[in-house]
Amino acid sequence: MLFGWWKTGLDMAMLGLEAQGVIAQRLAMFALGGPAAQAEAQLMVTEKMLAAGEAALMLATGASNGKVIRSYRRKVQANAKRLSQA
Repeated sequence: MLFGWWKTGLDMAMLGLEAQGVIAQRLAMFALGGPAAQAEAQLMVTEKMLAAGEAALMLATGASNGKVIRSYRRKVQANAKRLSQA
């Protein structure tokens, strides 16, 4: 049981670090402005709304906190990869 909390804590810490990287990439893009920045801002808002709904549904159907956190991490990692290729 202790290992589960350790893994969840580590996942939460990594989510925070990975999210900061995505925030930095987006801020740099927004600072440049233009159509790409506008499209990213719209995509960001849409993704956040969908992710929150998905997390709520996961929790409502009995998913663990750790599973929800790992789901968010996958989304953040995908954004980091996409933004680094832009």
